[in-house]
Amino acid sequence: MKSDVQPRSWLYRREFLTQVGTGMGSIALACMLAEEAQAQQRTPSPVAPKPPMYPAKAKRVVQIFCPGAVSHLDTFEYKPELIKRHGQPLRGEKLVTFQGTNGNIMKSPWEWKQYGQSGKWVTELFPYLSECVDDIAFVHSLTAKSNTHGPAMLQMSTGFILDGFPSMGGWVTYALGTENQNLPAFVAIPDPRGLPPNGPNNWTAGFLPAAYQGTYFNTETPIANLNSPKGSSPQQEKALRKYLNTLNQQYAERNPGHSDLMARVAAYELAARMQLSAPEVTDLSKETQETLRFYGADSNNTLKAGYARNCILTRRLLERGVRFIQLYCGAHASQVDGLLNWDAHKTLKSDYERHAPIMDQPTAALLKDLKRRDMLKDTLILWTTEFGRMPTHQQGSEGRDHNPAGFTCWMAGAGVKGGTTYGATDELGYKAVENPSVIADFHATALHLLGLDHTKLTYYHDGIFRRLTDVSGSVIKPIIT
Repeated sequence: MKSDVQPRSWLYRREFLTQVGTGMGSIALACMLAEEAQAQQRTPSPVAPKPPMYPAKAKRVVQIFCPGAVSHLDTFEYKPELIKRHGQPLRGEKLVTFQGTNGNIMKSPWEWKQYGQSGKWVTELFPYLSECVDDIAFVHSLTAKSNTHGPAMLQMSTGFILDGFPSMGGWVTYALGTENQNLPAFVAIPDPRGLPPNGPNNWTAGFLPAAYQGTYFNTETPIANLNSPKGSSPQQEKALRKYLNTLNQQYAERNPGHSDLMARVAAYELAARMQLSAPEVTDLSKETQETLRFYGADSNNTLKAGYARNCILTRRLLERGVRFIQLYCGAHASQVDGLLNWDAHKTLKSDYERHAPIMDQPTAALLKDLKRRDMLKDTLILWTTEFGRMPTHQQGSEGRDHNPAGFTCWMAGAGVKGGTTYGATDELGYKAVENPSVIADFHATALHLLGLDHTKLTYYHDGIFRRLTDVSGSVIKPIIT
């Protein structure tokens, strides 16, 4: 009997494409269903703790930011040649920088001494911080892309000189979440003198979800819009939240996997919890008098006392599991250069003798306090500024102009090899010549200590996988253990 089924060793083109298309569609559908099932299992909190990419040495970060561009030549990078050639004209062409022509070479107005077992040279401006040099790794060869405060500050905060990019704190909380669900994952603590240049753009989430934006407050300025409205009692608010929770749960059951809604619900729930936790963490009344004196919070200098209280607040937030803190020492620019931040164009000596005492004791106390509480071993401290200053004085003044060609920042704490220095500027401190580094290197190193590979921490936005370090950055290995 002859079979009706004819054997075929090939498929017609149309049938082949139909079968392949159906198969690919089935695979895609299976993937989509798997992703949806996984999304339904995820916690609704966008800042729930997440594991690092590899074992981390740091669990949390404090970025101390000194706006105004702190002069490396008057603080942490000792240049004997600058002293020897004081008053001489700079050899070669005349330099024209941010505010115009530069004058002669100018030595630092302050004496330098060596401190610690490392013998690190530090100016006499910092009698307290000089005691901490063996816990600090100094990077003396950083370079910035801009000589203007706003863009340069953005680069140190976000990796880019333009607005719209996520801050380092946003990236870190996006990657790791937080250990405390009753406080913001990322906190920005402004200086008592006001907000820094660029304001919230320094702690923005950029194109990341809004949950990763920093929340700013300090001991004097509470979290905005946190207090209950007038006429509302705690009982009424509790009943209202219970009712809203019922509605949210019903909606979630009808719309499984609706992550946007659940993220918003989580944000409102965090705000409700912060009504109880935030006032407690900012209340320093239970701190001992010894602690207040240790930080300088009892100082007659009200600005120093205010910054000291912010340093104590920083420690309290770290104790409660906040992941990333930006702590500012200095505010926005004013009509008088160097009045509110470190931008000393005209009167370097009087400006820095006003700012240094505000920063010195409280910052050193924070380092020492974390160390004695056994927290420095897994807390990464970053001291940052946006660029450096010139080795010359500005023509017609006793200050220094902007210099993005070489400046100093430092790290301390978790995984940092204390008592080390990396890189250097030339003999006058003008340009990075030994191991010149970019800000992306500094960021890559910080992420590395948090257990994050800066090349793999990405977010797809506007047709490209973005990252904090853009297309550059290398870990500065000599300063880590």
